[in-house]
Amino acid sequence: MIYYLLIIIGFASRFIPGIANFTAIGAIALFSGYYLKDKRKALLIPLTIMLVTDYFIGFYDLALLLSVYLSFGAVVLLGSAIKNKKWYFSLPTSILGTVIFFIITNWAFWQFTGFYPPTIEGLVSCYVAAIPFLKNSFMGDFFYTLIFFSLAEMAVSIKIKLVNLRPE
Repeated sequence: MIYYLLIIIGFASRFIPGIANFTAIGAIALFSGYYLKDKRKALLIPLTIMLVTDYFIGFYDLALLLSVYLSFGAVVLLGSAIKNKKWYFSLPTSILGTVIFFIITNWAFWQFTGFYPPTIEGLVSCYVAAIPFLKNSFMGDFFYTLIFFSLAEMAVSIKIKLVNLRPE
């Protein structure tokens, strides 16, 4: 049940018009790594959401696509790394996940597109130009992380069984 809910929310968040990069995918990756016992499923959920939605939105440069998927894989690992911590560690961890995503994907954009010169100045320019998207990513990742983790912990505290969530 929880798998389907995450997938539906992830799909929907990628198609909501409005704020660029304000999606649930980073939070889903973190949540999956933290709560789901089957780590293959934890990794497959955000990557499947991305793959299927990219099919509809449109694929782009393979190196950039792989950097995005790699970034979300790293966020799943972050979730796994804090699984023995209290749920609220997810909030600062979501910020770390956003920073990792920002660093990896913008480095790949600088490295593989030729849009910026292959110099330190070009790399800095690339990161500076991406700052408005970083703000939106922070907001989206933090918002969805707070919602997902809070609801899961409320469900656990009132003994609602959510399939394959870690026991307290």
